[in-house]
Amino acid sequence: MLLLGPPVLLFALITWQVVVDGPLVGLDERLSRALVHPDRASELLADLGNVQVALPVLVIALAYAAWHGRAGGLHRWWLPPVAGAGAMVLVPALVAPLKEWTDRPGTPAVPPAVGYYPSGHTATAVVAYGAATLLLLPLLRSPAVRRLLVAACAGLVAGASYGLVRRGYHWPLDVAASWCLGAVLLIGLSLLVGRDSRPVSRSSRRRSAGTPSRRTGPS
Repeated sequence: MLLLGPPVLLFALITWQVVVDGPLVGLDERLSRALVHPDRASELLADLGNVQVALPVLVIALAYAAWHGRAGGLHRWWLPPVAGAGAMVLVPALVAPLKEWTDRPGTPAVPPAVGYYPSGHTATAVVAYGAATLLLLPLLRSPAVRRLLVAACAGLVAGASYGLVRRGYHWPLDVAASWCLGAVLLIGLSLLVGRDSRPVSRSSRRRSAGTPSRRTGPS
């Protein structure tokens, strides 16, 4: 639970600065001006945060984790997939009211509008790819494959984040805040994924099927 502290505090700090137009906002705007350079590559990278791209990746991971857990006789096999789906559902539930409350305008690279903080595309990428990784990691035996999966997740999130800033769709602080928000959701998911991963024992299966075990005898 202590892991939740840093991202929560950092998110609170960034949000406070955005709301009061603090010094970090001025630094953020200067950094954005130095980084923004709209091109086709940045637009394609930003698309990695689209729901149409990220959500199917998570759905595949949810389905595989559910199938593998059920086939392997895991205790409450349904919990990790349900928790992963729940984390994704929480993204718009949290981001939408924050956008309306902070009412932050966009960069000069986009049409005049408000509601850019935090970045929904970044939060979608962090939670979708991160949750898929957390669900699949326990199912992989090879350390090399596990490292490759984590690297792929980090690469997708970094690519989407860079594309959003480079294209000018979001200020850097919009993206950083969504990293924090996504980290909180993924930490919560990891706590649930780590539980109830025990295989169901044979005696438990017999009892659940109504078959008496050798110890207890007929009921």
